[in-house]
Amino acid sequence: MPRGRYSLHDPHDHTPLGEEHFQCAPGPSGWRYVSRTFTPSGNPSGTVDLALDDLGRPLRLELRTADWQIRGAALEGVTWVRTDPTGEQATEGSVRAPAFTGTSPAFLVATARLLRLQPGSPAVRIRLVAFTEPVLAPRTVDQSWALVDSEAHTTDNGPLVVDTYQVSALDTGEQHTVHLAGDVVLAAPGIELEELETPPSSFS
Repeated sequence: MPRGRYSLHDPHDHTPLGEEHFQCAPGPSGWRYVSRTFTPSGNPSGTVDLALDDLGRPLRLELRTADWQIRGAALEGVTWVRTDPTGEQATEGSVRAPAFTGTSPAFLVATARLLRLQPGSPAVRIRLVAFTEPVLAPRTVDQSWALVDSEAHTTDNGPLVVDTYQVSALDTGEQHTVHLAGDVVLAAPGIELEELETPPSSFS
């Protein structure tokens, strides 16, 4: 069960956004990721709880910030409820999309798991529902994913396969690179892996 810490920053001007302390693990029904997020000053800022089925679809998503929370799942696309802590401002949403995304590194692992790309295969287009922090406002985004390289590295715990993805935002044409090892993000725009207590889990 990988457990560790990511540092988060603005991918454009590198302003620190805080940290995300996480643990994740594959299970009999898929994969689960839970984390707590903190501000740059160390104050708690929210939580992430994402569970996938064995095909990479979101069985359950719970996001929380100080003032808002999201509960979502795959249901005729993806469906969610966005509410304040009192429940007085609850709104529902649904989009014909296969999955969610957001600032948490969990969503990069989830999308890669859903697509199951092969090195050298053509790029795949995917529509995702993104939740923008700190208000968790939903926004539909279209991305293109391609697995450009998969390389095994020798470690004390055996071979570590690092997958390199090229991800493109189809509305702006902006491209960036994501490096994954199993269910851990090694590096991506705005994300750095600072600590990892146990090796990544590999997906079958």
